[in-house]
Amino acid sequence: MDTLSRIQIGDVGLKAQTLDEVDSTSIQVWNNKKALILNKYTTVNKISIVSSYLPEDDKIVFKSHNPMVDKVQNRLEQLDWCEESSQRRVELSQTEYISKIDMLNKELVSAWNSEQRVKAVKIAIQCAKLLADTDVMCFYPSKFVLITEILDIFGHFVYDRLKHIAETRLGSHHLTTLPENFTPDMISDLAKETCLNWFHKIASIRELVPRLYVELAIIRSYRFLSTTKGSEALFRITKMINGIGNPLVSTYARCYLCRVGLPSLGINKSYVLENFKCIIEHHQLFTQEVTTAIKTENISVLKYLDLFSPALDFIMEIVTSKATNSRLDDIFLQCIEKGKSSLLLNTIITVFKPNYVASRTVEFLEMVGQCAENGYPVSNLLCSLGNSLGKYPPPPQQRKSVLHNIGKYSNSFQDFEEYLCYVEAWMPFIAKNFKVREVDTMLGDIISRVSCRKDCGNVMNQFRSIMTTIFRDVEETESLLTLENFLPFLDLFHQDSVKVEVCKMILTCCKNNIQISDPIMTNTLAFLCTILHDSVDALTPEDELRQIGLLICNVIRKVNYGRDFEQQLNFYVEARSSFSNVDSVLIELVQKTNTLMVKTRDIMQGVHNKKTADFVRACAAYCFITIPSISSSKARLELYLLSGQVALYNQCLVQADSSFRAAISNIIEYQEDYTKKDEYFLVAYIKKFICVLLVTPDNPDLGVLSLLRSLLQVLQQYKWDHNGTSLVTIYLAVLDVLSVMAQDMLPYHIDKVDSNDALYGGDEKFITEVNKICSLLVIEILSQLKMMGSSRKQSLVALELFIRLMNRCDLREPTMHKLMINLWQQCSRRGFIDQNFMDNLKLYYACKSNNDFMEKVVENLK
Repeated sequence: MDTLSRIQIGDVGLKAQTLDEVDSTSIQVWNNKKALILNKYTTVNKISIVSSYLPEDDKIVFKSHNPMVDKVQNRLEQLDWCEESSQRRVELSQTEYISKIDMLNKELVSAWNSEQRVKAVKIAIQCAKLLADTDVMCFYPSKFVLITEILDIFGHFVYDRLKHIAETRLGSHHLTTLPENFTPDMISDLAKETCLNWFHKIASIRELVPRLYVELAIIRSYRFLSTTKGSEALFRITKMINGIGNPLVSTYARCYLCRVGLPSLGINKSYVLENFKCIIEHHQLFTQEVTTAIKTENISVLKYLDLFSPALDFIMEIVTSKATNSRLDDIFLQCIEKGKSSLLLNTIITVFKPNYVASRTVEFLEMVGQCAENGYPVSNLLCSLGNSLGKYPPPPQQRKSVLHNIGKYSNSFQDFEEYLCYVEAWMPFIAKNFKVREVDTMLGDIISRVSCRKDCGNVMNQFRSIMTTIFRDVEETESLLTLENFLPFLDLFHQDSVKVEVCKMILTCCKNNIQISDPIMTNTLAFLCTILHDSVDALTPEDELRQIGLLICNVIRKVNYGRDFEQQLNFYVEARSSFSNVDSVLIELVQKTNTLMVKTRDIMQGVHNKKTADFVRACAAYCFITIPSISSSKARLELYLLSGQVALYNQCLVQADSSFRAAISNIIEYQEDYTKKDEYFLVAYIKKFICVLLVTPDNPDLGVLSLLRSLLQVLQQYKWDHNGTSLVTIYLAVLDVLSVMAQDMLPYHIDKVDSNDALYGGDEKFITEVNKICSLLVIEILSQLKMMGSSRKQSLVALELFIRLMNRCDLREPTMHKLMINLWQQCSRRGFIDQNFMDNLKLYYACKSNNDFMEKVVENLK
C-alpha cells in the first residue's frame, strides 16, 4: 500500500466546507500569488498570438431553411465555422500582448452584454487555446494568470445567466431569489435545459486544452443539474489532463482545475489529492519537445523548473491545508520517493509550515546536498530553505552548523544575480540569530564579487532588499554602522535615487532613544545625513524636505557627548556647515545649542568662571550667526527671542542685546510673509517680547529704554491691517509694561542680572522718559480711535484705554480728567457695550476711589 493512499482527505484538512468558506479561501490564496507571478515571470522576447475571432462587421449569420431545426444545432454550426475560419499569427512584445489580452477581455464583456453568446464562447475558446502554446516558456505563468482571468469572467457570466433564468418564473417577469445553498430540484426545466446546452456546446470543441479550460471555467454551473455531476466532471477532467503532453501546460491545467473546483462545490476535495498524485506519478518534466525548447530559448534548467513553482505551490497549499505533522511526514516521504525530487523538494520547503521545516533542517540540507551531487541546480532550494528558516529558525544548537553548511554553496554560484537571491533569502536568518560579525562577512563577500563586475545597475533592488533586511532584523541597529563593510556596501548603490531611499530607511530604523558618542557611529550617521541633504534642491517637494529634515534632526538628537560640551558644540558647528539647506535642521541646531547654554548655567549654578563664560558666549555667537541662514522669518523671530532670553539667563548681556535688536529688525522682513492670520502671531509675539524687555537692563551706551523705543519705531513702519486692532492692542500692552517699569521694584527678575529697577533706582529722569513714551502711546491710540469711526470696535478699545488710565495715570492733570470723561462717553454711546457692565464698572471705581481727583472723575461719568 503506497504512502499516498494512506493520506486521508479529512486528515489533511480537506473536509467539506460551506461554499462561502471555500470560495473566500480560494480567492485569498490565489490573489496573493497573482501579482507576484505577473511581476516575476516576464520576457523581452516576442510572443505569438493567434487572432481568429471576427470583428463586428464581418459576422456570419447562419440561417436554416427549415424553421423546425434546433437552434442549438445552428449555434454549434457557428462554433464549427469559427474554429475552421482563417487564423493569423502575430508576433507581439510583452506589453502589446497584454494589451491584446485586455482587448479580448473587453470584447468578451461587450459581446455578452450585447446578447452575442456565440461570439463570447468563441473568444473564450480562443483565449483557452493560447494556454496550449509555450513558445515563450518564461512568460507562461503570467500568460496563465491573464488568460484565466478572462475565463473566470466568462464562467461568472454563464453562471449568473443560468441563475437568472432559474429565478424567473415561467411566463412571468417576476423573480424569485435562489438561496446560496440551492439544490437542483429547485431549478426549473428551462434553466436545466439551457445549462445542458452550454455543456454540449463546450463538448463540441475539438482541441483538448481549450475544451478542458472552457468546461472548467463554467464547472460551477453543474450545480443547476446535479449534486454529483460537478464532482464527476472534476475527476474526469483530472484524468483527461494526463493526455496533455507538455508538462508545463498540464501542471497549470491542474492548478486551474484545483482553483475553480474549490469555490464550485461544497464537497470533500479528493479531486485535489488525485491531481497531486498524478503530478507525482505521471509527470515527465523533460520531454523531447521540452528539451528542444529549453535549448532554443536558451533558458537554464533552474529557470525552467522555477516555472512550475506557482502552480505546484498552490496545489500543495490546498493539499496541506490544516495538515498535522504526521500527515505532512507522509506527503513528504511520498514526494521524495518519486523522481523530480528537486522540484517537489522546493515546493515542500516553500509551502510546509516553517516550524516543520525548522525541525528537520538537517534532513533538508542533506537532501539539498544530494540534489547537488545529482547535478540538479540547488539555488532555488537554498533560497526557499533560507526564506523558511528566516521565519522560524532551527533549534539553537543547530544554527551554527546550518550556517556552516550553507556557506559551502556560496562559491558554487556563477551567476551574480542568483548569488544575490541566495544572500537575500538567508540574510533574515543570519541577522536574527547571529552577531553582526556574520552579517559583515556576508557584505564583504558581496563586495568582493561586485569588484569583478562592470555594471550593477540591474541588481540595485536586491542590494536595497538586503540592506533593508539587515536593519529590520538586527536588534542593535547602531552596531551595524561600525561594520567594516557597511559603508563600502552602501557605495555600491550607484543610482542616487536608490541610495537616498536606502539612507532614509537606515535613518528611520535608527529612530530610537539610544544616545551615541562613538566617533565612528557619529561620522557614519553624519555621512548618511549628508547624502540626504545633498539630494535637496529647488524642486524638492515640501513633504520630502520635511521628511529629510526630521531624519537629520533625529540624528542630531542622538549624538550626546555627555558633559563634554565643547565637543558637542563642535559637532553642532560641523552639522551647520553640512546641513545648511534645511531649515528644520538649522532650527534644531539653534535649539540644541541654547540647551547647551542652559545646562552649562545649571551646572555652574549661575556663577560662571572664565572658561564657562567664554563657552556660553561662543554658544550665543553660534546661535546669532546661524539664525540668519533660516529662510522662515517666523522661525527667525522666535529663535532670536529665545536665544536672547537664554543669553540673558547666562548673564551675556551684550549677546542678549544683539539678539533682541536682530529680532526687532526682522519684524520688517516678516512683512514679506504677511497674511491676516500671521498678524495674530505677531501680536502674541510682541506681547511676549515686551515682557522680556521688562527685565532686560538698558545698554548704557544707547540711552534709556533704547530697545523699547526701537521696537515702537518698527511697529509704526509695519503695514498693519487698517480694519484690525492689532497695533492698538500692542500699544495697550506696552502701556501695561511701562506702568510696571515705573515701579520701585519689578515683579520678577532674572537671577544674577540687574534690571532697570536696580540700575535707575526710581531716578526722575528715567520716570520722565517712561511718561514721555506713555504720552506718545496715548496720542497714537486716540488717533487710531478716531480712524475707527463709531463702531463696537471703537467702543471696546476706548474702554480698554479708559480702564488702564483710571488704574495707572495721574488724574490731577485737567487734560487727563477731560480725556477720561470723553472716553467714558465714547464707550457708553450707541449702546455697543452692555449697560449693566458699565454701571458695575462705575460702581467699582466709586468704591475704589482713594483721592478727590478720582471721585471727581467718577462723579462726572454719565
